Amino acid sequence: MRVCLAVFALLAAVHCEELFNGAQVLRIHVESEDHIQALKELEEDVDSVLDFWSHGFSTERPIDIRVPHTNLSAVKDFLKKNNVPFTVMINNVQELLEREKAEMVSNAKMERSTKSFNFAAYHDLETLYSFMDTLVASHPNLITKVHIGNSYENRPMYALKFSTGGVSRPAIWVDAGIHSREWVTQASAAWIANQIASNYGVDPSVTSLLGQMDIYLMIVTNPDGYVFTHTNNRMWRKTRSVNSGSSCRGVDPNRNWDAGFGGPGASKDPCSESYHGPYANSEVEVKNVVDLIMGHGNFKSFISIHSYSQLLMYPYGYTCTDIPDKSELHSVGTAAIKELTSLYNTIYQVGSICKIIYQASGGSIDWTYNIGIKYSFAFELRDTGYYGFLLPANQIIPTAEETWLGLKYIMEYVCNHPY
Repeated sequence: MRVCLAVFALLAAVHCEELFNGAQVLRIHVESEDHIQALKELEEDVDSVLDFWSHGFSTERPIDIRVPHTNLSAVKDFLKKNNVPFTVMINNVQELLEREKAEMVSNAKMERSTKSFNFAAYHDLETLYSFMDTLVASHPNLITKVHIGNSYENRPMYALKFSTGGVSRPAIWVDAGIHSREWVTQASAAWIANQIASNYGVDPSVTSLLGQMDIYLMIVTNPDGYVFTHTNNRMWRKTRSVNSGSSCRGVDPNRNWDAGFGGPGASKDPCSESYHGPYANSEVEVKNVVDLIMGHGNFKSFISIHSYSQLLMYPYGYTCTDIPDKSELHSVGTAAIKELTSLYNTIYQVGSICKIIYQASGGSIDWTYNIGIKYSFAFELRDTGYYGFLLPANQIIPTAEETWLGLKYIMEYVCNHPY
């Protein structure tokens, strides 16, 4: 086993640039504690080579790993020698990337000619920010663009505020794209922003909701990472901050909140995809949101949108202890997913982060719950691994449509139970 790991380490030193041609995504079927220990050793020794698309190991859920072509034989041999069963989920990552890139080029040409925003396509940061400006200009009495601060690389961070007036009204927070490679989240959030704007004054429930509460929607919560996924590495997850004493950049922004910080499910290794950072709120992207939430003081719900796995989760992640409001949040989540499923029969699971997916410390909704925002939820959107982070653009609108139904249910519930 150690020979295999030594080979991995050597390859890690050689491959300083991401190469996706011939890379595969392997689905590991964990069946025993021995399998878990083998995977932990694999993760600890070669984290800079292998890209774990799933974090946290248990026998309850499969583990997806993107493996570079040059490492495939060694990794498969390692798994076989340790009797760890696996299947190939994605045969060639590069093929999906090339298809995605071709669709984006085609869409960009179409948008230039029609001068309209295509919700059924993935967009870069500049285009999303331009869309936000257009939406605000089209609904000046409903939407404002709130600058909450700048990112590590000095990019502005914006939230759209939907409000019909009033001061310090109760509010709902929704964010997407905190993990930059989860492109369907940013795309769905753009569609949802347009839906809220279009439905006000038309849909009685949305009109009533905005008559009583404000909605803050952050389409791109990790702008530096998102730009990097478009320019350098499509699979980038973290922020882009420099880590002192390490050549590896970035922090997992959803391990950086002050809730069980540095505990299980977060890594102290700066090269890890789940690196928690040097201290809680070290990442300016996280601190900007924290400062807005604390400064506002009247948020009743906090909802973070991720992908993939088709889950609706509530706290906690850093401990498997049940929260006091488990019964209510589970009931709300179950009803929300019933609405979501009603459109395309997409199957979701509902539960606490720790019990439904894995133990993860330093997460946003654990922090918001602990400061008194009871209705704290996290979505994991489509799919369950067939495409993973590379969900085809033709699934954006169906994903957004069904997510909106679940989201709207939670919002309506919160509006009727604001305190």
